[in-house]
Amino acid sequence: MADNQEGTIIRVSATGDMGRRIREMGIVPNTSIQIQGRAPLKDPVAVKLRDFVLTLRNNEASNIFVEVDVPESQ
Repeated sequence: MADNQEGTIIRVSATGDMGRRIREMGIVPNTSIQIQGRAPLKDPVAVKLRDFVLTLRNNEASNIFVEVDVPESQ
């Protein structure tokens, strides 16, 4: 996903402690998510969901599958 792009979380593939931590942060299916930005070296990534912003390492974010919203043509 690109900066400021929005989508909907479809599933989280992480298991064990990482999966539990991700879900406890509110990253669950059918939740809207938006990329807020990335660090200069592309890790971590800041995501906005609900009314807060989280930073996730790329290895955490790679376990989150998102259906990206495609803007309508004007």
